[in-house]
Amino acid sequence: MNNSNSGKVLSGSSDHELVRVTELEFCWGDKTVLDEISFKITSGQIVAILGKNGAGKTTLIKCLNRVQSPQNGKVEICSNDISKQSLIELSKSVSYVPQSVRTSFPMDVFDVLLLGRRPHISWMTSPEDLEAVSETLRKFGLEDLAFRRFDRLSGGERQRVVIAKAVVQNPRVYLLDEPTSDLDLQHQLLVMEEITDIIRKSGGSKSAIFAIHDINIAARFSDRVILLHEGRILADGTPSEVITRSNVATVFGVDSKIAPSSSNSPMNIVIGERVKQGDLENEREEQIDS
Repeated sequence: MNNSNSGKVLSGSSDHELVRVTELEFCWGDKTVLDEISFKITSGQIVAILGKNGAGKTTLIKCLNRVQSPQNGKVEICSNDISKQSLIELSKSVSYVPQSVRTSFPMDVFDVLLLGRRPHISWMTSPEDLEAVSETLRKFGLEDLAFRRFDRLSGGERQRVVIAKAVVQNPRVYLLDEPTSDLDLQHQLLVMEEITDIIRKSGGSKSAIFAIHDINIAARFSDRVILLHEGRILADGTPSEVITRSNVATVFGVDSKIAPSSSNSPMNIVIGERVKQGDLENEREEQIDS
């Protein structure tokens, strides 16, 4: 379960390696945020980076997109060392959705999505670019916002627009940092279902990586979970392997009841009481003794 190469691949995947992270280390001053992070992600996978606030999820996503530069280690996407690529070259392979977007730039939503086509536009916008924007607006239910100013949208509307822009970019790898944090329940499901559908219908050519602290979103929409704790990978595997009562208590400090997935319902985690440090230590000792 702690194998950095673990995690099943969606049906139809050609099982090509899209992302390789090797011995990644990142520090803010004397504080180590990421320590010896290594894993590989193959085409067709939907991977959740799970952990509590401050676990290093956002920093890891930013390191995968050169928003942050690690002190040590290497990130390769589509077999290319991203530190040696131009931003335009990288954006042909990777699209990035930040955790929050704040702007006062007076641009229509349609034009914001059209910016996602920039890595593919040589001289001028083509009919195919315009159609890609229109189709993505329909896909995410944004038609009514197409000619609204982006800076006048609500936080949730802006988040949906930025996710749609990432989809229009048509990358091999989607990097999404807390993509549901500002969304209501209906749009949380819509966004995650659309991302899942894109990966499933890509013929095994794409993957998505999303940082999340919502355990149930991770369990429901990923086929692999990388669990971060204190800057390291605590566990890596399928949701049922990683999201256990013990791991939830260790990382999030709460008790839980976990209902496995079935043909009628997804895996569900019900959060209980806070767990005291002494209880955690006693549980670890019991596991070692057993």
